[in-house]
Amino acid sequence: MIDEKLVRLRTYRKNVERYLGLLQTTLTEIERQYVERRLTEEQSAMELLSASSFQMAVEANVAKQACSRQPGFNAAEKS
Repeated sequence: MIDEKLVRLRTYRKNVERYLGLLQTTLTEIERQYVERRLTEEQSAMELLSASSFQMAVEANVAKQACSRQPGFNAAEKS
């Protein structure tokens, strides 16, 4: 699941870069509006996915720390 999210983040980033490049070219007003709208959509999707990935990583770290504090879960305590 992490690999899929990384691929999606990379795709969003590449799309954002492409749209930013397009904005540096000569566009009609309608084309510019479309590219700006798509840029905003891609940035929003990227931010949402980044936030959810960060939250998932934090939760995994908290769970790992909780398990290491409980007797029976820490290998060092079994000796």
